[in-house]
Amino acid sequence: MVSNTKSLTFPPSRDLTVKNRSVLSGAGNVPSPCFAITRSGLFMILIVTMGVLVLPASAYVTAESIMSSEKVYVSGVTYDPGAFFVDDTGTVIFSVTNSNTNQSVVVSHATFSDESIDLTSGTYDTSASIGPLQTRSFVFSIAATAKEGTYFPTFSLSFRDGDSLWYRSMVKIENMPLVMTILDKPDTFTQGRKKPINLQITNPRDNGVKNVILDVSGAGITASPDKIFIGDIASRSNKSVTFSVTPEQESTLHITVNYYNGDNPHSVTMDLPVTFGTDKKQASPVISNVLVKSETGTYHVTGDVTNAGLETANAVTVTSGTPAVPADPYRSYIVGALKPDDFGSFEVTFTATNATSVPLQLSFKDSDGNLVTSRMDVAVTVTDSAQNQNPSNLLPVIIIVLVIALAGGYLFIRRRKNQ
Repeated sequence: MVSNTKSLTFPPSRDLTVKNRSVLSGAGNVPSPCFAITRSGLFMILIVTMGVLVLPASAYVTAESIMSSEKVYVSGVTYDPGAFFVDDTGTVIFSVTNSNTNQSVVVSHATFSDESIDLTSGTYDTSASIGPLQTRSFVFSIAATAKEGTYFPTFSLSFRDGDSLWYRSMVKIENMPLVMTILDKPDTFTQGRKKPINLQITNPRDNGVKNVILDVSGAGITASPDKIFIGDIASRSNKSVTFSVTPEQESTLHITVNYYNGDNPHSVTMDLPVTFGTDKKQASPVISNVLVKSETGTYHVTGDVTNAGLETANAVTVTSGTPAVPADPYRSYIVGALKPDDFGSFEVTFTATNATSVPLQLSFKDSDGNLVTSRMDVAVTVTDSAQNQNPSNLLPVIIIVLVIALAGGYLFIRRRKNQ
């Protein structure tokens, strides 16, 4: 019987590790116990290393780190807007400064909290380093959902190697709008006449506002300009604007001021009644000292024009109206510009048939170029000037001449007799 048993041979070396041992035919290498121990050791080293990395922060807290964190402070707080309307949204920026000259600090958590001011953004939950003499900003989005008043929200900052920092700041919620004041306007308006209005816009708030725009409108009213960009108005300050309106009908002028408090739009309005009447300041040319003469069927009218108003009357012109027919040499007469209390003379010529009176038309332009016209009736019952020189009118002269002649003749005859 043939035996299939093979003899075992050993290496000459004393290294009896698995890889150097002989095995039976058909058997592979089995896992090495020594190699398994090595993997377990590596795993244990990894566990220890991770444990070291996740040690609590208290493991970093030292007397030196506490002193370093105590030199970190809030160097500035900025609310935008500086004061809120109810339901306004905005931001707050806390500037944190590390006053250490050679030591960085690590912050791990920053947040903003208040029962009345809503935080609409997230908090800072990741670690960040602030270098020596450096400043870092922490920005939060907030909403003023509380009623009007003064509030003191809290900003908190946690240090990895020290105690936390707590800081309270003040913020106001007030619904004080901009204020409009009419500085100057016409006593009354005239249809089709352009008049200026001077408006003052005051900001009584504790903060400035921006993007201020004035809008002017009204039915049957033309405003120039109808929109004015004013820009920013600082706290407790004002700005003045002037615009003109030309009304074609009695109406209401709507004045609106739109502005932004931070990024929140707001507006304030004012209504100004526009009614027609007599302007107490406008130019008022008046015709006086009228003298009418008639020569060969043509009437000559002379007189003066005086400006009894408080404004200059420009391009003053006098002419005759129907039923008169203007005639040469003075179909119309241009007096020119008349300042207040100034006057000028005029002369117009015309013909008129079977008329007892003729209107004189006086026109002028105001400071805006509007044409203003008035009429004055003049009696034309004067007879022809040639007829005015009839014998009856010369009777006194004739009598005087006759008396002189008779006296002279009497003296002449008496003198002859004496001779």
